[in-house]
Amino acid sequence: MSLAKIHIAKAQLGLDDDSYRALLARVAGVRSAKDLTKRQVGAVLAEFERLGFQPKPAKKAGRKAPKPTPDRQALLGKIEAFLAEAKRPWTYADAMALRMFKVDRLEWLDSDQLRRLIAALAYDAKRHGRPTA
Repeated sequence: MSLAKIHIAKAQLGLDDDSYRALLARVAGVRSAKDLTKRQVGAVLAEFERLGFQPKPAKKAGRKAPKPTPDRQALLGKIEAFLAEAKRPWTYADAMALRMFKVDRLEWLDSDQLRRLIAALAYDAKRHGRPTA
């Protein structure tokens, strides 16, 4: 990742190859970015920032959560009720989503997956003698 950032900085600053290699030699004593240690990478990036490189924050990967519909709101309400009755945090439901569907967050589940998660919570409630309705 950091080598990519160095090359992005080189392009953003408009350095030609000779200037770029001269900078690497001056800051880190190498002629190629592949020979840099982690500490030298930091020094080179600091030098690029001193010269005007403005790193941009990385875009967040993944898909967005679906817009809440009345149907989804009702399903999330049921999940919230089961979690409250069992005195469990929302992270418990996130962990169940990950285990059951390989999806990191509850918000990213579709309606069918939410219904299946509710069924699992109902089964757990019944097994532990808690109300299921």
